[in-house]
Amino acid sequence: MTTSGRTANTAGADDRQAAAAARPARRGRPVTEGQAVAAGAGRDSDFVQSLDRGLAVIRAFGPGRERLSLSDVARETGLTRAAARRFLLTLVKLGYMRSDGREFSLRPRVLELGYAYLSGLAMPEIAAPHLEELVARVRESSSISVLDGDHIVYVARVPTKRIMTVAISVGTRFPAYATSMGRVLLSGMSKDELGRYLSEADLEAITGRTITDQDRLREVVRDAGKQGYAIVDQELEEGLRAVAAPIHGSAGSVIAAINLSAHASRVSMAAMRAELLPALLETARRIEADLRSQGAS
Repeated sequence: MTTSGRTANTAGADDRQAAAAARPARRGRPVTEGQAVAAGAGRDSDFVQSLDRGLAVIRAFGPGRERLSLSDVARETGLTRAAARRFLLTLVKLGYMRSDGREFSLRPRVLELGYAYLSGLAMPEIAAPHLEELVARVRESSSISVLDGDHIVYVARVPTKRIMTVAISVGTRFPAYATSMGRVLLSGMSKDELGRYLSEADLEAITGRTITDQDRLREVVRDAGKQGYAIVDQELEEGLRAVAAPIHGSAGSVIAAINLSAHASRVSMAAMRAELLPALLETARRIEADLRSQGAS
């Protein structure tokens, strides 16, 4: 189902992933990411550092960090208190944040920043009825995600019971290497791209079962590509199992991944393969057919 940069929801295997994602420092920590980008940009005259810092301030907020003080934001982003204050007050004036004089929090208008992307995606709308039908059939949570840098990002989700310790929703991010959907998406990379990902990603052990060895991960990703699916057993969260399959575009490339997540106490690994996988693969094929028929892939 889907360690750096995490966020999640408790129910269905996807939910534990959220747990891993829930740790501030490893969840795609606002500033670490921003600073990394800035560092990569070097002295690039086209790189606007103030925009990077402003976005880092927005990313400082998230699950478990809904309300932050000026000091909190400065610490999360690595900015000085004076700089953090200017960015926060600017965002308040623009309507993206609110303040009670002591703490700051995001306002609904911040959704505009992500809606422009989501509204241009045909995938969620086309896949929604298929996800709902799949969940009604197997009674387990199902989601679709795409790859964004080192993480997967949820673009559609139909949950059942909450089985994870953090809430998962559209926009939730998890480290690709520790999730079933991430491994399926990584399997669509070229050998060089995968090698670059494994050398640059923060391969942290989220649970005692998380695979962090580069050679072993390269092997499981290769297997996912050959067999057409990936299963993760409690690597993102203890007690959470997930199986994922690729969704291919018209050119045959992997453009997204779909999964089913379940609690390990209820669904064995054998049942994941014998009962959930066939239904998942069938749903993936139907989504691909609809994407082709509507020219959306």
